[in-house]
Amino acid sequence: MEPKRRVALVEPYLGGSHRAWAEGYAERSAHDVELFGLPAIHWKWRMQGGHVTLAAQVAAAAERAPFDAVLTTSMCNVAGLLGLCRRALGEVPVVLYMHENQLTFPLSEHDRIDLTYPMINWTSMVAADRVVFNSAYHRDEWFAALPALLAGFPDEKHGRFVDAVRATSSVLPVGVDLAALGAEPHVRRERPLVLWNQRWEYDKGPATFARAVTSLLDDGVEFDVALAGEQFAAEPPEFAVLRDRLGERLVHDGWAEPDDYRSLLRRADVVVSTAHHEFYGVAVVEAIAAGAFPVLPNRLVYPERIPPELHDRCLYDDEHGLREGLRWAVLHREEAAAIAASLRPGLDDHDWSVVAPALDEMVG
Repeated sequence: MEPKRRVALVEPYLGGSHRAWAEGYAERSAHDVELFGLPAIHWKWRMQGGHVTLAAQVAAAAERAPFDAVLTTSMCNVAGLLGLCRRALGEVPVVLYMHENQLTFPLSEHDRIDLTYPMINWTSMVAADRVVFNSAYHRDEWFAALPALLAGFPDEKHGRFVDAVRATSSVLPVGVDLAALGAEPHVRRERPLVLWNQRWEYDKGPATFARAVTSLLDDGVEFDVALAGEQFAAEPPEFAVLRDRLGERLVHDGWAEPDDYRSLLRRADVVVSTAHHEFYGVAVVEAIAAGAFPVLPNRLVYPERIPPELHDRCLYDDEHGLREGLRWAVLHREEAAAIAASLRPGLDDHDWSVVAPALDEMVG
């Protein structure tokens, strides 16, 4: 057995999926993990300045009891963090976990290109000893886009560092408590339940989902809908219209507390993603683990989540394909349920029982 190590887990944006990942690992790690975090607000300021606040906390903790490793995330300026507390940390290894990146994340209509944040991601990778991406899609997209970012600068374009960072990079899924999700039976309802469990923001495509559901309602297809997800800004205007159209067929509307969310997962027959962007897709992984049939875009990370022989059934190429995939899943409930059950074993390597030991080895 490897000796127990003391790990500083630094998360400047401690909320949502970042919090679930950090606390999930801290709880299940064989190491002694001390978590340092800031509230999940003002994400740009967290990336630019969060490391300054947290470095002081890490240094003070290291003086009380030295750390053997640092684990941090894509919201952290790793070079800045280490510059501020390297004396206290010494030459401990640093692992950077990439939940997302700011180079290939799609901009909203209210944003403009700002290279500050992708450069924080990049210099953090250079400063870390090891870089871990949450999916192969994420890793490949980052390294495909990186040369164009660096080529835009006047000289010393970091080309020699790219291969070195790539060589230290690997893929490890976000840990999910799949064992708990699969432990309770699926609850069959009178009408099929379609679940949309995404953040209520532009990059998750709420308007696309609303159009697909409305189209099926116009055709007289019978099903219920649950809208569950975190909302940071204004509600998507399409949801107000959809809410009125669904009436009593809308069985959940808004944020779901953990127990309510797990109940929705157990009752959902179909989970739908209409995302324009997805590096991992934890909500979809959770829903499939609980027994839902997936209707997903044939792009982003999703082809990685579904076996190739089921791509034609579970993945769609356009809005017409979305409507037809959703229609099939609702009208062929038994067959869809059988496919959903067959997908569950393929997610075993996402469970914390696999992820936590793998992450332990990386920081060890």
